[in-house]
Amino acid sequence: MLSINAVKGFEFGSGFCGARMKGSEHNDVFNADGKTDSNLSGGIQGGISNGMDIYFRVAFKPVATIMQNQQTIDSEGNLTEIHGKGRHDPCVVPRAIPIVEALTALVLADFYLLDKTRKI
Repeated sequence: MLSINAVKGFEFGSGFCGARMKGSEHNDVFNADGKTDSNLSGGIQGGISNGMDIYFRVAFKPVATIMQNQQTIDSEGNLTEIHGKGRHDPCVVPRAIPIVEALTALVLADFYLLDKTRKI
């Protein structure tokens, strides 16, 4: 997902919130039915699917051109202001979901085919 333009963050499962938890709070203990109560790992443990639903989040950066004056420097290092004049950068919102879904499908298909070749 990080190869998609405008993506600035990626997390699966509890992600960055999980990094602030203790191991005793974060552990996904398996029940007799082979599932966990919390799925804080997002379906991935040790880089391998654990059979639970895989879920992740992708963070996109906001559009850079804003209609407010901002402090900056010019090519000679002098302080100056920059003024946004119209929208010249694309809004990724309408395209973000299908792009993430398509890349997810490609990655899952790739790993499926890799796994299939190892079983021959």
